[in-house]
Amino acid sequence: MAHTKAKGTSKLGRDSRSKRLGVKIFAGQKVSPGEIIIRQRGAKYFAGNNVKIGSDDTVYAKTAGRVAFEYKKIRHFSGRLKGKTIVSVVAA
Repeated sequence: MAHTKAKGTSKLGRDSRSKRLGVKIFAGQKVSPGEIIIRQRGAKYFAGNNVKIGSDDTVYAKTAGRVAFEYKKIRHFSGRLKGKTIVSVVAA
């Protein structure tokens, strides 16, 4: 006897929910301590002044102020320069 009835079934339709990653507070906007600035997977953005990175790579503010983004060329261990975006909070 067939396990699937005559109507048939779909083996698709199992998709995970989106994780709502990305920048939550943009440059120049005010932020309070503990507020999430960026949700990310892996270290795309790096922590600057008054900013910490959580265990799931979430960037959040340590102090109140305004968010600032800075693009810097940092020397990689191999000697070549690599561009990195650094997020910091400038005290108000």
